[in-house]
Amino acid sequence: MKPFDVYTLFPIEPVKAKGSWLWDANGTRYLDLYGGHAVISIGHNHPHFVEALKNQLDSISFYSNSIQNSLQEKLAEKLGQVSGYPDYTLFMCNSGAEANENALKLASFVTGRKKIIAFRKAFHGRTSGAVAATDNPRIVSPFNAGHEVVFLPLNDPDAVAQAITTDIAAVIIEGIQGVGGIHVPDDSFLQFLAEKCRAVGALLILDEIQSGYGRTGKFFAHQFAGIKPDLITVAKGMGNGFPVGGVLIQPGIKPWSGMLGTTFGGNYLACAAALAVLEVIERENLMQHAADIGTNWMNQLRAFTPIEQVRGRGLMIGFDLPAALTSLRNDLLFTHRIFTGEAKPNTIRLLPSLAISPTEANVLIDALEKELKEEAV
Repeated sequence: MKPFDVYTLFPIEPVKAKGSWLWDANGTRYLDLYGGHAVISIGHNHPHFVEALKNQLDSISFYSNSIQNSLQEKLAEKLGQVSGYPDYTLFMCNSGAEANENALKLASFVTGRKKIIAFRKAFHGRTSGAVAATDNPRIVSPFNAGHEVVFLPLNDPDAVAQAITTDIAAVIIEGIQGVGGIHVPDDSFLQFLAEKCRAVGALLILDEIQSGYGRTGKFFAHQFAGIKPDLITVAKGMGNGFPVGGVLIQPGIKPWSGMLGTTFGGNYLACAAALAVLEVIERENLMQHAADIGTNWMNQLRAFTPIEQVRGRGLMIGFDLPAALTSLRNDLLFTHRIFTGEAKPNTIRLLPSLAISPTEANVLIDALEKELKEEAV
């Protein structure tokens, strides 16, 4: 048997990681400015994170959600405190797609409706309802296509005003669009969405799977707009590489036995990992650090004439390239040993650890100076 071949792979196999760095079997070192799709929040193999998981493995690693698990309660309390949502409840699962599936299901349960509004260039996952709300027909199978989803332009209040009616169960939107190319919803647009959802009795779902956990300089990207969504989905940086996800649920939504469920969600190891991440974010003041490094980085990137439209917040940054520079991402990887992300057709995405140092951030600037100088010649 072989792996099912659905991934485009670089000819690189990391065998060791520490902080913002990866090493392959030959000892070649790479700077990780992508964090495996924004997953590495506090740095690879952070000592506190590793210790927490090792200690948990020595006691108990798993039992199903048929017994009490005080780690879930401890995590929910800590997440409420650090995120600014102490009155919300937490449903735990295993991934971002699963979090969005459960958020959409909750919205349908609460409203008794099934129609969803999503946005162009959105990405919410590859499973049933999540992929139906993802603006990429290529990955939507006939089985997934039966969901009622309306796609609207981002930052277009007039389009929302026309589409949002009393048959809408939920509006789902990313705090910052990630896969779509780092597109930031206007604060006023998010405020408008919250107002319109309240007016028609629809739920507002904020997908903070990439943009949450301090990446933007606030715990959640939507907090710049001063709104409180009904449901907030989290994953990726929540576990710093350990598979974990969750839905933060506003206090007016009451659970009933069997409403949602999962076998592995909220297991001991996932809780230990997620707690360690929150403790490091708080202890090392990583939200402010992300804001400071990100602001400086974006200012430096804007100084490069060939680079177009630098966008983002904190350490969730994207910039566009002209046609003559479409090889830049590969040049950064294979010449300068720097991992970055991309969005089609011509966007480079930067999603490093929140703990990246100024010296490490400048490695990218030095590489860009060399590459763009050579291009000009």
